[in-house]
Amino acid sequence: MTRHTPGPAGPSASGGPLSRAGPSGGSGGSLPRASIGFAVTAGAALTAYNNVFGLHPWHSRWYVRLNAGATGAALAAATLGGLTAADLGVGRGRWLPGRLGSGLATGAAAGWLLIAAVPATRPLLDDNRVAGLDRRAVTYQALIRIPVGTALWEETAFRGVLQAALRRVMPGTAAILVTSGLFGAWHIRPTVQALRVNGLVEDRRRALAGTLAGVAGTAAGGVLLSWLRERTGRLAAPVLLHAAVNSGALIAAVLARAASRPRNPTVLARAASRPRNPHGASPGERPPGTPRWLKAPFLRHGPWPRRLRQRRPPPAAERA
Repeated sequence: MTRHTPGPAGPSASGGPLSRAGPSGGSGGSLPRASIGFAVTAGAALTAYNNVFGLHPWHSRWYVRLNAGATGAALAAATLGGLTAADLGVGRGRWLPGRLGSGLATGAAAGWLLIAAVPATRPLLDDNRVAGLDRRAVTYQALIRIPVGTALWEETAFRGVLQAALRRVMPGTAAILVTSGLFGAWHIRPTVQALRVNGLVEDRRRALAGTLAGVAGTAAGGVLLSWLRERTGRLAAPVLLHAAVNSGALIAAVLARAASRPRNPTVLARAASRPRNPHGASPGERPPGTPRWLKAPFLRHGPWPRRLRQRRPPPAAERA
């Protein structure tokens, strides 16, 4: 009786490629085990990095420098772990985000501006974290801190290194779901801090519900970013979309707060009644064309006539 020998379940003895669906058995299992170990280590390190180190004040003070350095360290670790530039989405010809990434980023930015422009939707942008930001701080946040310290770092870590590492040991859909779940867990601490700043943690039940909702929303956004990474094959595409969403939300919140700020009629009336000097500036202001090296005392005491610098007498009702 003829006995039929089953075909090999894993890679052939001649050195065929490893299956991406999972580790294979036999002597060829050392590489998949190393890949699994690298993926697990990367996921645990990323989750701990933001939720543990982010609690310290020095992390916020050195945010951009630390995360830029962490981006380089993650790429170096990925290279040592056997990932190639093509695996990470930064291979030759893939440095630009492409049409799909650029289109989604433009749509996200336009959507934020539309929400800020419509009075009925402005309350959605109410965020106390932007209350004390001046123009210089907003510019720094939107152009440097968020694109470099947040978008570039997080997309390199999750859509670049982690997703590529998981893709070697599980199917693409599973890799996207795991990456997105860890991306949601990464945002536990930022979500709690945002709820606390906006006074939304009055009791534990409300704080827990808000945190779970924030983490779930972030994980859903991570699915979109991971899908974009898989669809385009470019890491730059999710980086640009991430930066557009975060920076656009910041700018829209600032614009909505400025548009909704109540105007005090008394303050406006006083400002309109302030005497003007012949040069077109009020007392204490810098007249047009005045050099910047002039100090404040000069601006308070000249060069306009003395009568314009004298304090106006109070109304008759106040004198009585």
